[in-house]
Amino acid sequence: MIDVTRRAVLVGGSSLLVAAPLGCPAQAAVGGTLVVANWGGDWNDRTVKFVEAPFTARTGVTIVHELNMEPERKTKLVAEKRPRRGTVDVVHLNDSDSYQMNKQEVLADLDPARIPNLADVVPTLKRPYFLPWLYSGVVLIHNPAKVPNPPKAYADLWDAKWNGRLGLTTQVYFNMMMMAGLIHGGSVTNTDAGKTRLMELKSLVKPKIYATHGMLAAALSNGEVDLAVNYKSRGLQWKKDGIPVDVTYPAEGAIATTFGATLPIRAQNVDTAYAYFDAMLDSEAMAGLAGASLYAPANTKAPLSPELKALVSFSPDEQARLRFPDYDYVATHTSEWLEWWNKDFTS
Repeated sequence: MIDVTRRAVLVGGSSLLVAAPLGCPAQAAVGGTLVVANWGGDWNDRTVKFVEAPFTARTGVTIVHELNMEPERKTKLVAEKRPRRGTVDVVHLNDSDSYQMNKQEVLADLDPARIPNLADVVPTLKRPYFLPWLYSGVVLIHNPAKVPNPPKAYADLWDAKWNGRLGLTTQVYFNMMMMAGLIHGGSVTNTDAGKTRLMELKSLVKPKIYATHGMLAAALSNGEVDLAVNYKSRGLQWKKDGIPVDVTYPAEGAIATTFGATLPIRAQNVDTAYAYFDAMLDSEAMAGLAGASLYAPANTKAPLSPELKALVSFSPDEQARLRFPDYDYVATHTSEWLEWWNKDFTS
């Protein structure tokens, strides 16, 4: 059974103990209730459809969700560092936030022997404390009917002709900080200059700021904005959903982002969490997710059609020019960035 939220009433919560296959200790005590913290909306819907529903059907595990944004999840992880028993077993995060939480010593290192499918994951995405799942890059998105000559670089957004036509979302504020630092020969850590550039963008273009990806998608759909900066996967998904948009890989190189899951140090149902991690990386589940979300799968053995693989992946040149964050720098500054974004940029 999969509950929609933590507040939902558990029905039929009996657990099924699953015998451990030889050489797979993660399955030794799989059962009971697994508390999973994740984003909501279509992200959670797809997680349920392709990972959690098959997992619960196979194991009898009951999944209880805590659906919220990453600041709430990170706050809870830190708050539960000292108590002997935590209340969450699996926490979905992106790569930068997981690094920050690892620095706070609230995440356990993962045992690869207990996640067999981890062997097939793109090596550059792996971290000791983080299970990489899906990845993409921050690109430029435009309505081709209204923007026949779209921007080719992040820096091209700093143009008065886009006044009132650009949409941004607070969900990727940290990527916007890195984007502004990167332009004009800068770097993803040049964010002090990036703040100045974002304030110039605010004055010159007056971008419309949306709280969520879904709200930005609605604005692109109804013509409230014609341009956006977001993940390639989101742009492709919106196009698939009928929103008139195309995506452009920025000349500076796309800022990379990876999504996945972590194990809190106070997790209670650890064996079941490991089985859940392996289910996340199941090749068939990854293929289904790639087709639905249009993120590139971390599992290199996911059976994608040639057409889908060409759509969601990056060319060798684009792959080489992905700009991965400086995780230590982001961890040091992310709280201050969010405060600045909310207080100075979006006000």
